[in-house]
Amino acid sequence: MERFRSRYALVAAGITMAVGVGNLWRFPRVAAEWGGGTFLIIMVLASVLWAIPLLIAESLLGSKSRLGTVGAFRDFMGRRFTWAGVFMGLVTVGILAYYAVVCAWTLYYFGTSLSGRFVEPDIDTGRIWENLTASPVLVVALQLVSILLVVLVLARGLKKGFEGVLMVAMPALFVLLVILAIRAVTLPGGFEGLRYLFAVDLADFGNAQVWLEAFTQIAFSTGAGWGLYLTYAVYSRDREDMAGNATILTVGDLIAGLLAGITVLCTLFALTSVVMAEEALAAGNEGMAFVHFPPLFADMPGGVVFAPLFFLAFALAGLSSLVAMVELVVRNAMDMGASRLTSLVVVGAGAFVLGIPSALSTDVFANQDFVWGVALLLSGLLAAIAVMKYGLGRAHAEVAETQSIPIAGWFRFCIALFPVMFVALMGFWIYQTLFVFGDPWWDPLRPFSLMTMVSQWALILVVALVLNGVLARRVSAGPLSGRPPSSPDVGA
Repeated sequence: MERFRSRYALVAAGITMAVGVGNLWRFPRVAAEWGGGTFLIIMVLASVLWAIPLLIAESLLGSKSRLGTVGAFRDFMGRRFTWAGVFMGLVTVGILAYYAVVCAWTLYYFGTSLSGRFVEPDIDTGRIWENLTASPVLVVALQLVSILLVVLVLARGLKKGFEGVLMVAMPALFVLLVILAIRAVTLPGGFEGLRYLFAVDLADFGNAQVWLEAFTQIAFSTGAGWGLYLTYAVYSRDREDMAGNATILTVGDLIAGLLAGITVLCTLFALTSVVMAEEALAAGNEGMAFVHFPPLFADMPGGVVFAPLFFLAFALAGLSSLVAMVELVVRNAMDMGASRLTSLVVVGAGAFVLGIPSALSTDVFANQDFVWGVALLLSGLLAAIAVMKYGLGRAHAEVAETQSIPIAGWFRFCIALFPVMFVALMGFWIYQTLFVFGDPWWDPLRPFSLMTMVSQWALILVVALVLNGVLARRVSAGPLSGRPPSSPDVGA
């Protein structure tokens, strides 16, 4: 099996996996809405309690098993629990399907920005967005282009394919974000955006909603618990610093979010009124990124240059995360004996077909984003349980063997605490479906109802349980195969 050639290669791949479109369109919006500086402080705490421990857990699962999610859970928890790895993989398939549509939108806007259209006077970006979403052939075609780009990268394998691309994409993405942030800060009035982003109100620390939004953002943003970093860890070198790498990855994701937040908020407050800026932030992810933000380039000095840079950063963030999602599914197929090329063809075709409904309807897209985004909390819980079943003592010892900073004990504590944090976050989302979103909770056809979540999760859970025995036998043996999942002298 191929391995990453260096620690930098693994970290670069991990950061590009974590830094996705959520950093550019969700983070600035929720940070501004939920307390600015207070929100940022709580996000740092959430990184320490949630993201870093989960990423260490994924690193342990992938590097010790040398198998994808299905094989890793089988070997860490026992053959009866293979379904947990299947469930995690199917959640990622759900995200992969609609995420390719986001990449399609970013490619369209990048192309449009290159034409100089966004700097034309009196441009109607609302009409551009409506025309795009009302053009199913165009969106589906760009969705296919997004998937094909990813397949072509992954078809070349690790060293000739995605390692090389991601090692370039990571610094390129940060260079773009730094350029955009500097341009935004130097706009007259841009410092108002900084005040909005970094101002701390001590009263917000007593607002439970701010805490829950910050923990939710870090859970979604870093990809902790998705299984994506688990997949990259399969290709890690022996004795990689699991704690150090997870920390660097999380810090990189936070920095990317901050740069995006500075870019968006400083530009909004510099080039429009406070009322219009707050209206843009309240317009949702798509509304803010594709309707309210693009017209500002017409008023920005050098906008004809900075518009393509912004949407290029958007496209790079989306496609690099899509690479990790496709590789997760491909790795599992290869563990079952399929070749990389065959796996890519099947996974690419399946992702394309499954994503068509989201490409045709923004309502379906919103539903899928909601259902599978919240399901990531379940995937994170399964990763924590897998480490507990393996044995917290054994896990602590193996992380400590490679650590460059004394974090293994903290990792053990947070994994033990994880079920409590999960109950709080999942309870928050259930509360949202019952009392905030407004859809009847019992109607599975409503996009934000409790039942639409539960029914779709139940469907893939049934599939995972049905396939448990077959896949437990089909997945190849790894270094841990045949060993008991826990040991009495070092167990939890």
